[in-house]
Amino acid sequence: MEAFQTFLASCGALAKPPAEIGPTSNPALLPGLRHACTAARALGTPTPSAAIARLFFEANFQPWRIAPAQNPPGFLTGYYEPEVDGSPVRTDTFTVPVYGRPDDLIPTSPPKDSNRGGAQRKQWGTLVPYYDRGEIEDGALRGRGLEIAWLQHPVDLFFMQIQGSARIRLPDGHVLRLNYDGHNGYPYTPVGRLLIQRGLVPRDEMSMDRIRRFIEQDPEAGRALMRENRSFVFFKAVPLEGDAGALGAEGVPLTAGRSIAVDRAIHTYGAPIFIAADLPLDTADALAPFRQLMIAQDTGSAIVGPARADLFFGAGDGPGAVAGRIRHPGAFTLLVPRLAGTNP
Repeated sequence: MEAFQTFLASCGALAKPPAEIGPTSNPALLPGLRHACTAARALGTPTPSAAIARLFFEANFQPWRIAPAQNPPGFLTGYYEPEVDGSPVRTDTFTVPVYGRPDDLIPTSPPKDSNRGGAQRKQWGTLVPYYDRGEIEDGALRGRGLEIAWLQHPVDLFFMQIQGSARIRLPDGHVLRLNYDGHNGYPYTPVGRLLIQRGLVPRDEMSMDRIRRFIEQDPEAGRALMRENRSFVFFKAVPLEGDAGALGAEGVPLTAGRSIAVDRAIHTYGAPIFIAADLPLDTADALAPFRQLMIAQDTGSAIVGPARADLFFGAGDGPGAVAGRIRHPGAFTLLVPRLAGTNP
């Protein structure tokens, strides 16, 4: 039933894209998905029984196993929406700026086979690469009024940028929601992989918590490590409605345990994908079966390939701890609309 409700949320975006929307996805399955959405609405309820929801997916979709030629069966990571303390103005405590999208950022066309795209700026009439993380941290954007919030720790901003959204708890008790609004055009460099390659963290200990500990225990080395990821993400403030999840690139709130980020150059937002894997959901030391029908509603610069997905786990430290442990193989089955009119 939860998968059906999450699919219905995507149907709204497929019918009429909302105002808050990210980079578009491959349109190949759009006609078929819209047919399936019509059938879903014809049920007359957003909360059918589990049996009816299963019959709906079986009647309107056919399964196609995704078997990549390289690194089969597929690879999963997790993400979440961080919640951190912050301030709308700079203070003695909150000194790390969160920047909105600069008006001189000129995106270039992304490569056809990935989510990554470049970005440039004009300098004396010539297009040059946009500022990288180090240049921005050293003040390249200072004084332009782009600050939309201030944080206490650089590592909080770093993980916000990896996740693509955040909830900022302000001193007056209000919560500011920030969402992805572009990046500086540099490819994402996984700093966890660098720590493993250099023998600084054992592979079997790698997680977001372990990366954070390394950065906090040696701030100078941590700052240098973060700068090796030259990618820098910009944010925008968006409305925070109750317990609604972070906004995905499709423009709808994400559902914990049902929404995934995919390679938008290959997959279509709104497509159901069944994920089968054994994951460390409860503790880092024990694997548990994960067999879930997920809905593609988001994307990310590190999510590249047909059998590659980021699983959304929710907001806060608890979901963050689970998300940080996920780096595991998984099997992918794409549900293709029976009236798609095209093969995947």
